[in-house]
Amino acid sequence: MIKFYIMDEKYLLHKTFFLIAFIILIVISGIYIGFTSNQIITIASFSLSILGTLLFWHFRLSFAFLGTTIILFTGVVKLDVFLHHASMEIILFLIGMMIIVGFLREIGMFTWMLERALIMRNISAKKFMIALVFSSAILACVVDEVSSILFMIMIILELCDYFEVDPLPFIMISILSTNIGSAGTVIGNPIGVLIAAKAGLTFEDFILYSFPLMLLSLLILIGLFLILFKKELKELDEKIELLGPNEFLVKLLDVPPSKKLRIAFVIFGATIALIACHHRLELLLHLETNTILLIAPLLASAIIMIWRRDRARSYIEKDVEWWTLLFFIFLFAQAGTLAQTGVAQTLAQKLLTLAEGNKNLLIGIILFGGAFVSSILDNVVVVAGCIPLLNSLNEALGTDKILWWALLFAACFGGNITVIGSTANIIAVGTLEKQRNMTISFKYWLKIGLIVGVVTLVFVYLCLITIPYYN
Repeated sequence: MIKFYIMDEKYLLHKTFFLIAFIILIVISGIYIGFTSNQIITIASFSLSILGTLLFWHFRLSFAFLGTTIILFTGVVKLDVFLHHASMEIILFLIGMMIIVGFLREIGMFTWMLERALIMRNISAKKFMIALVFSSAILACVVDEVSSILFMIMIILELCDYFEVDPLPFIMISILSTNIGSAGTVIGNPIGVLIAAKAGLTFEDFILYSFPLMLLSLLILIGLFLILFKKELKELDEKIELLGPNEFLVKLLDVPPSKKLRIAFVIFGATIALIACHHRLELLLHLETNTILLIAPLLASAIIMIWRRDRARSYIEKDVEWWTLLFFIFLFAQAGTLAQTGVAQTLAQKLLTLAEGNKNLLIGIILFGGAFVSSILDNVVVVAGCIPLLNSLNEALGTDKILWWALLFAACFGGNITVIGSTANIIAVGTLEKQRNMTISFKYWLKIGLIVGVVTLVFVYLCLITIPYYN
């Protein structure tokens, strides 16, 4: 015990020294580049928050507080300017969606959908895999990637237990599909909401530009899975042929939804419809862009908490992830100071010089560079840091949306490369360890995730630079 404690202490000490050395290097580099003192403080504080989060994940909020303290104490930006960049509209949207998802979970919507999956008729391994890919992706589009993967893992574990096959390959299929699906709509991932709010993109923009590429990427994904999991699919087919469908389970679960569940479907469906039509309604009512998009979940949450008033406090206290939201608030505000102090503009000019004004090269740098960083760092952190940079690049190049789509796909698809690449990955592995005492090794994940990540990113890059629709 003492030996392990000493090893942990040494490991923490090494990481602390690395963090301090990196910040010193950032300061020296800033002086060499010619940054002002305010710019150096800003980039050093933001780097402290980001690298501190990466090295000491469980203390990420502490580092966000620390970076914020340095920025405000040194007077780099005024308090009102800092708060302006905190993106409270995004935080309110996420609070509303978390309440809705908690309500749907409590009312039994996910359980009912699980039952529908368990009674799939004429099931085969290939059909199950295709259903798994599209279900994971579409569910991520309409709920969010975390809620989606938790629900899908339940289905996979139940079906794999019944057919007595290893669930790991099918959980991998679901996770990879979830990350790709989360790029399909504005609500599939927090980064979608963040990009939409900062770039002025609408739900319709996502449906017209990112959703088609997401669907085509899923078709590529299915082809890859047929090759990568050929052995596992063959084993499942053999088990299905041996055990056959569970007719008793079909009769037991084939029941209509309850009245409460039907009301829940109406509330959820109306919320999605309101989000889908938000741009047209905003034009009709002369509201600012994305106003209805951001308040739709709050309206639904208000209705839910009035109807389920005995559970209202529980939704707020248990289903809203305040730890994560607080981290986002301080992270967004710090990222905003990069633009406020001119750091983003300077870096944008350096990047433009590196790319020699070549737009296609710049798209590639953002797509593949962003994907690489997203594979080792939470994608929300990556996007928050890149937004001021992309605003400056768009202004310099006169581009409209293409760089935003490159950033979106980089963050979502890059999350497939490693086991720590996205929140959905971490949640899924943690749930698997808790439910089955099983884990997915870094090597096993990388062997599959790297192939999937590279192939889908190359496909997206070719589409972005060759299809005039995106330029």
